[in-house]
Amino acid sequence: MASNTFSAAFVRTTDGWSGAEVDLADAEIVDDFGDAVMETLGLTGDELALLCVEVEDEWFAIVRYRGDDEPRVFLSDAHAVPSDRLGELFAEFAGVVPDKEANELGVRPAGDFELLSDLGVSNEELLELSMEEGVLPADILSVIAERLSFADELDRLR
Repeated sequence: MASNTFSAAFVRTTDGWSGAEVDLADAEIVDDFGDAVMETLGLTGDELALLCVEVEDEWFAIVRYRGDDEPRVFLSDAHAVPSDRLGELFAEFAGVVPDKEANELGVRPAGDFELLSDLGVSNEELLELSMEEGVLPADILSVIAERLSFADELDRLR
């Protein structure tokens, strides 16, 4: 796993959001992400949970879990992920086929751009945030957390 990786999961409860750091070091397949979130947060069923991952200054991912629904994932930059195993798993999750030989410039978001639209972050806003030049993944996740009202929990875990 990349050396500067931060991953935390947040569950929406009647009292707001609650969060905990999630260890993804042993993840071998994308299902391991969901298992780690369920275990860490003690989820029991239909709760809405978000897994937020940031890797150094390279990329971030958000995964949305809800009960038996298929998990939905957004990846900020498909070009940045082939450098480590965690990134490869997230690329696979987002349906990206990493091309290690490609030397493409620019940011290429991938996955489900709508996964936060019903929570207050539109697909346009998510793409705009992801593609803004010079903004770090941690800062983008902070903006998203602020919009979704779990910024205090995210700050507490960092």
